[in-house]
Amino acid sequence: MLRIGVDIGGTFTDFCGWREGEDRIVTLKVPSTPPAFENGFREGFEKLLERLAPEPGEAAFVMHGTTVSTNAVIERKGPKIAFFVTKGYRDLLELQRIGVRNPLNLFETRTRPLIDREMVFEVEERLLRGGLVRTSIDEAAVEALARRVADAGAAGYAVALLHSYANPQHEQAVARAIRKAVGEDAEVSLSSEIWPRIGEYERAIVSVLNAFVKRRMNEYIGAVETYVAERLPGSQLFVTRSNGGAMAASEARNFPIHTLLSGPASGVTAVQYLGRALREHNILTMDMGGTSTDISLVRDGEALTSTSAEVGEFPVVMPVTSIEAIGAGGGSVVTIDGGVLRIGPRSAGSYPGPACFSRGGTEPTLTDAFLLAGYLPEALLGGDMQLDRHAAERAMAPIAETLKTDVLSAAEMCVTVASSNMVAGVLPYLARQGVDPEDLTVLVYGGAGAIQGPLLAAEIGVNRVLVPATPSVFCALGGLVSDLSNDALETVHGLDIDGSLIAKKFQVLREQGAEWLSRQAPPERLVSKTFECWAEMRYVGQSFQVDVRLPDTAIEAHDIAAMHAAFHQEHERIYSHADKAAPVEFVDLRMRVRGSMSIPQPTTPETFGAGGALKTVRSMRFHNKLIPEVRVFDRASLTPNDAIQGPAVIEQRDATIVVPPEFVARVGAFGAILMTRS
Repeated sequence: MLRIGVDIGGTFTDFCGWREGEDRIVTLKVPSTPPAFENGFREGFEKLLERLAPEPGEAAFVMHGTTVSTNAVIERKGPKIAFFVTKGYRDLLELQRIGVRNPLNLFETRTRPLIDREMVFEVEERLLRGGLVRTSIDEAAVEALARRVADAGAAGYAVALLHSYANPQHEQAVARAIRKAVGEDAEVSLSSEIWPRIGEYERAIVSVLNAFVKRRMNEYIGAVETYVAERLPGSQLFVTRSNGGAMAASEARNFPIHTLLSGPASGVTAVQYLGRALREHNILTMDMGGTSTDISLVRDGEALTSTSAEVGEFPVVMPVTSIEAIGAGGGSVVTIDGGVLRIGPRSAGSYPGPACFSRGGTEPTLTDAFLLAGYLPEALLGGDMQLDRHAAERAMAPIAETLKTDVLSAAEMCVTVASSNMVAGVLPYLARQGVDPEDLTVLVYGGAGAIQGPLLAAEIGVNRVLVPATPSVFCALGGLVSDLSNDALETVHGLDIDGSLIAKKFQVLREQGAEWLSRQAPPERLVSKTFECWAEMRYVGQSFQVDVRLPDTAIEAHDIAAMHAAFHQEHERIYSHADKAAPVEFVDLRMRVRGSMSIPQPTTPETFGAGGALKTVRSMRFHNKLIPEVRVFDRASLTPNDAIQGPAVIEQRDATIVVPPEFVARVGAFGAILMTRS
């Protein structure tokens, strides 16, 4: 049995392949092919199979991370969706929540909804907050309404009725009526089915987002699933999800909203995997690709989870791996705005890409700056992709002229500005989590992470930087090693809750989780199952919640005091204070189920320690100085415990590693490179 991890980004598509029982992990990187990303998938998959050489009849589990749904939301490219709400709540998407994104901007406007008001339809019904029916629903009337809606051009349907988290029957009645009127294949997204949580606006957004991306994801998954089945009969496609786990392709078809942070979350999963092997338990992750740079936090070996993420300015209240975009990517375009040097947010993408890629790009990008500053070699991907230095110089020349400096100095300025922007994002993020940078190791990955990451670490006071053996395909590795994972939720808002009731509700959620797991993969493929009890809790009167992992012993003993103690402890860790005498209330309970399958153990690359590590020397710019002879090493030729004093560059087929002057790089276990401040 093969296991294959895939991650599709805006610039490159990455692959990791492994055969059960072997130590070797095969990696591959090919250019992405937007908007038809499935073409890049096929090209890379064929090349990977050439290297894996599957035996006759051998099947594969393909774990696929994708940005298809994310791009659809950000670009607002989706079908016409009809939205059904409780009568009197037609303006729900327009009103949103109190407050604006930037209160200092007097011209700030609210986020424009994905659905125009003319496609929002009211349903005569009403539930009370406990789920009791106040006004019954007339399915025949809804069926007639659905026919008119279909005639208006609706291609998908979202439903979010008031208090449906407590009683889903009215939403289910709307779904039945729509399918009677339109057909059983109508694409209907129910908020109570996706995420039955208190908060009508956030729940509405969940149903709208799911409906908006559903058709595009179904088309893409269908194309990939058909190809994989034809190429390797008997194989199964999984899609990685925003919580760092994975789900069967059939699940992703119904609930594509779970894939909104699919690729970045897989990278954090890979960080946990490598961190456990290296005994690194507190890690700041940095994923720098072609379009953006994302950070996350692994604390005590566990990825930080958030229930307040945003995608395309829309709140996503489901638990996702906490990921924050802090800056530009390698393909981000460099511009001058009012005399100020800016990096991004616009990206050159894969085509035409940076000017140095020689694909028709003429605008300067951060990758062009890396090349001109001496950080990048003249060719990437083992010589398969030649870089055009003269094209980079021509693109950077207008920037240098505006800044009244030379091209090389302008290139270093671009790198410095990119680092400064990232510092401005990282430090507040760590402060909100109550974390001191000195207590962390930065683990860098992505195509450009090992270039910019060490420079960022030097700025924020981190003393340790870790570079995995295959940094540019790390998210694909995360897909390969991910568990099957799902969260089941029940809202339990109130004070009159005892430990016995909580234990009963968790037992129901546990049964739901086990049933979900049974639908994802054959039981014999699962190595282990784990269940985690979580709760969102707060002090009475607070307007926000704290996500708390509840001890299993407290659940089993029905010990409500121990549950409250866990909340106080987490509140104090985050906010540096806790009021143990104040009353505490639960908002919701959540059960996370994980099903682990066979995965490889971290290994040292086959080419490791080949000898003759020093390749050449070249000039580079550091700290506004031109250093004429900086040593350049071949990573594949380094041996265990080799130490390299910066400034230096370490090159490998899929990445370039910059060692700043104040750091020493040492080769450690599994071929990972650890930089420490000298």
